[in-house]
Parts: sequence; structure tokens; C-alpha cells
Amino acid sequence: MAERKNPEEPTGWRGSPESWLEAGYEALIEGGIDAVRILPLANRLKLARTSFYWHFRSREDLLAALLSRWDQRTTAPLILATGAYAETEAEALLNVIGCFLSRDQFDDRLEFAVRSWALQDAGVMARVQEADRTRLAALAALLEKWGHATQDAEVRARTIYLVQIGYISMQAQESLAERMARIPHYVEIYSGRARPGPREMARFHARHGYEPEGQS
Repeated sequence: MAERKNPEEPTGWRGSPESWLEAGYEALIEGGIDAVRILPLANRLKLARTSFYWHFRSREDLLAALLSRWDQRTTAPLILATGAYAETEAEALLNVIGCFLSRDQFDDRLEFAVRSWALQDAGVMARVQEADRTRLAALAALLEKWGHATQDAEVRARTIYLVQIGYISMQAQESLAERMARIPHYVEIYSGRARPGPREMARFHARHGYEPEGQS
């Protein structure tokens, strides 16, 4: 980002780096990469076009910041989930699945937008493919930790990951109740072992603020 010319000068009327980045984020989500243009963003923020250059040297700098936000809101929380404490393999897989249930943890809209952007930009595609490799490696390492052989862990990791990315790419619509009802079956398929027990599911439901019908 470009440095301000006078650190003592107020910046409210120029916006802030965060406000421009947020506007770029919303434009990317709503209209794809072609919507992330300086003049439309300035109009959205009700600021002069030249205000943009107080915070970013170019549109490319803003796009780089959007990709950094994507990393922070998708890859980082998934990696964190694979390393979260778990007493059983089922609980470890619930940690991973739970990451995808909340947009506050895994930003599915941004993931969809960046994957769409990658279809138009070879550099972004390379970045997405590198993220895919990083995420798959973390999932495979998690499964190996719970006793799966290397190839078995890699295949199960792909099963977990491709299902979740499929949900995002297909823009699948499920109620939380439908998703929750299917999760024990997913855990069984992903692990090849038993489904999570009632206490594990109760803790999982509580973490996600979900109360099954008939238990109120």
C-alpha cells in the first residue's frame, strides 16, 4: 500500500484501506472479478476515484489484498480445524466439517468467487491449486494421525475435500437440520469406521448453536 503523504492529515473523506478492501470484496462476491474496478468502487463508497490511490498503488494491489483475505478466510481456518484438539477420530472429523458450517470460519462465498476468478486468470488458478494441495495435505496428515495408511489417508482426504468444495461449487442449499442429520453418516464414510456417538454429536451441536427438534 502507498504511504500517506502527511500522517497528520485526516483520512476520513478518502476512506480507508479497509473500506476499499471491503468494497472490493463485496463487488467480487456480487459480480465477479470484472466488477472489481476502481470507479465503480469509488461510486459505491461515495468517494472520488483518486482517493483509491491514497491507499493502493494500483488495482493489482487491491486484487492481491483480496487474495490474501481469501487465504485468511478459507485455507487458514481449515488448517486450524485439522489441528484442533479431539479425543477421537470422529471428533477430529467433526472439527473439520464444522469449519464449513459457519461463514465466520470458512467464507464459502469468497471461495466460490475466487474459484470463478481463477477460470479467467492463470495466476489465480495456480494460487487456488496450491491452496488445494495445502488443504489436502493437512486433511491427509490428520487421517494418518488417526492410524490410516498413507494412500488410504490421501484418498479419504480427497473424499472429504471434494465433497465440501462440491457443496460450494454447486451452491447446494440445505437447511441446518438437513445438514446436521447427514453429518454422522459423512463421518462414518470419511473415516471408514463408526459414526460419532450421541455425546460427540451433542457437543458438536452445542458448539454450533443447534438444538435438534424434540430436545428443547
